[in-house]
Amino acid sequence: MIPDEALARIERRLARLLAPPSSLLVALEVEGAVAGRVTADRAARLARFADVFRMSGAALVFVPALSDASARSAALARVAGQLAREGALTAWRDELYAAAPALGAAPWFEIERAAARYFGIRTYAAHVNGLVHEGDRTLMWLARRSPAKAIDPSMLDNLVGGGVASGTTVAQTLAKECWEEAGLPERAARTAQPAGELTIFREQPDGIQHETIFAHDLWLPPEWRPANQDGEATEHRLVPLVEAARLLALDDDRDAVTADASLVALDCLRRLG
Repeated sequence: MIPDEALARIERRLARLLAPPSSLLVALEVEGAVAGRVTADRAARLARFADVFRMSGAALVFVPALSDASARSAALARVAGQLAREGALTAWRDELYAAAPALGAAPWFEIERAAARYFGIRTYAAHVNGLVHEGDRTLMWLARRSPAKAIDPSMLDNLVGGGVASGTTVAQTLAKECWEEAGLPERAARTAQPAGELTIFREQPDGIQHETIFAHDLWLPPEWRPANQDGEATEHRLVPLVEAARLLALDDDRDAVTADASLVALDCLRRLG
């Protein structure tokens, strides 16, 4: 049983790390809808791309010539490239995210993943709590992120987690990430149980993180061991839930868990009672 005080420490940490933005945000509007939110300084920088954006009242909008998704996406590829050359983005991924009214809907535009937070678009991710029954105990797998990761390098993470790229589904993302991050074949990924959605809306050094995480629980055999395939995880730990809770409460420590993964894992601890 995890003490209430341990859970309270985790909640206090996450309340601080996941606090909503306190600075003024400017809406990026497309077709009368909010497609993203940018900080005031970023909005001022984007407005200087006069062939792409203009201010309309308090909102940033695309110029009338960019009237469809293809044109907007091409223009944003140029803008993102320039921002990257200015050092304003995290590491370039060569992966596109879709800005759309909803997951799977026709996109307003596509944008390089490294620029998603700069523009504050809503992104989606799939995470997996790797769980094991061992006698009367339940244990949880945690992975350590590579020091080369663009975001949260070397921190502990859920067993599996990855962003849903443009044109892909949550199920496809799960299958891909389960194999790349833990060596789990697709048949195993299909047994992951959807456990709910968690949404993050906070300001980060690279912009606004507005992300919905699709959480999953995956029960694994006690003898199974993760085998990272893509170099993005450097260590795996199988820990009792009480130890997992201790790690989730850590701050500024080598064994601290990312805020995203902490939210997903805390949700799992509560569901398991």
